[in-house]
Amino acid sequence: MEKPDLKVLLASPRGFCAGVTRAVEIVSMALKKFGTPVYVRHEIVHNKYVVEKLADEGAVFVNELDEVPDGSVVIFSAHGVPLSVVQEAKRRNLTTIDATCPLVEKVHKEARRNYERNRKTLLIGHQGHPEVIGTMGQVPAGEMKLISTTLDIDRIPQEWSDHLGYVTQTTLSLDETAELLQVLFRRFPDIVKPHQNDICYATTNRQRAVKAIAKQCDLLMVIGAPNSSNSKRLVEVAKETGCRRSILVQRAAEIDWRDFSGVKTLGITAGASAPEVLVKEVIELLEKNFSITLSEHTEIKEQVIFPLPVSLRE
Repeated sequence: MEKPDLKVLLASPRGFCAGVTRAVEIVSMALKKFGTPVYVRHEIVHNKYVVEKLADEGAVFVNELDEVPDGSVVIFSAHGVPLSVVQEAKRRNLTTIDATCPLVEKVHKEARRNYERNRKTLLIGHQGHPEVIGTMGQVPAGEMKLISTTLDIDRIPQEWSDHLGYVTQTTLSLDETAELLQVLFRRFPDIVKPHQNDICYATTNRQRAVKAIAKQCDLLMVIGAPNSSNSKRLVEVAKETGCRRSILVQRAAEIDWRDFSGVKTLGITAGASAPEVLVKEVIELLEKNFSITLSEHTEIKEQVIFPLPVSLRE
């Protein structure tokens, strides 16, 4: 039986960003240096495949430090942690390795700088995300408020207005954040901005690449985890830009072939914590079901590399 034709358009850049690459390398190198087990607080990055692969190598993933035995090595995830976690690890004399993405650490420094200069901070982000929890934990309780909607802006106390700064989660939708900032600037025209845009280069580049192909696609597939903020934003961006049929898929085995009804052109991208091997896995499965023509749209070539912690370079 002849296989139906399918045009596959790959968005580039896609998949691992420099921060994720660094975090995964940190766990692998720590296992080689210290042996097993090495403990990791929370998922090192939001991807089940990556976490399970590192677990097979000897990494033990825990929710909190009280699950880590005294004298152990513990790694903080790429999303960052509250200062209270760092202090607790020091109190217990744990050997710590910080895999926080340098771009998340930049946001942490901005929040702490605001506090040191007697400014309150507004954090634009999503409730409950590990990065948000880590950033909120950089300053004492009551010094920062989370902003997720314009209604949250309305609730900001007027007495905050004279000494106020803002930061953002690094994995937000560019367009959605821009709308919130317009409202924020109208109410607080003197609010102190970050030195540079907090939404990271990788989030920006992946969203732009999706925007460039979305209108050409009948279906756009984002490969990523359901708890990955940047992956979910890519689905939203694709829908808003012109491909209403946009879906999030973790692995090739999860593909629902009913989604392909009437599809002639399929767009594929991957969230910043999804490895390229998962993209290849999807394409290999597609080739079994379709006669595919593969092409790639490259929006920009990324050349960012973040150095490993000194303790692992020695």
